[in-house]
Amino acid sequence: MTIAGVAAAVILGMVIGVLGRLFAPGRPDMPAWLLILAGVVAAFAGTGLAQVLRLGDGGWSPWETVLQVVVAATGVCLVAALWPKRTGRRS
Repeated sequence: MTIAGVAAAVILGMVIGVLGRLFAPGRPDMPAWLLILAGVVAAFAGTGLAQVLRLGDGGWSPWETVLQVVVAATGVCLVAALWPKRTGRRS
């Protein structure tokens, strides 16, 4: 993967993280950086899974994008469940 490919994956990961949050049930209470990180990881994981399942030909594939969004929604739900909840005011 080239530098441009990694940069594109990071940018796409940001978008996928936001889409994953939209499709995740409830309102995850997590910082934006964690949401972006979950999206970037999901972008790489979705691409790898799509290659294993042979859903793409090496270029852009709508099935790969759908898989990335599903992985992102799952990742956001998982991270939201594990992320500590805010209890209200700080003392």
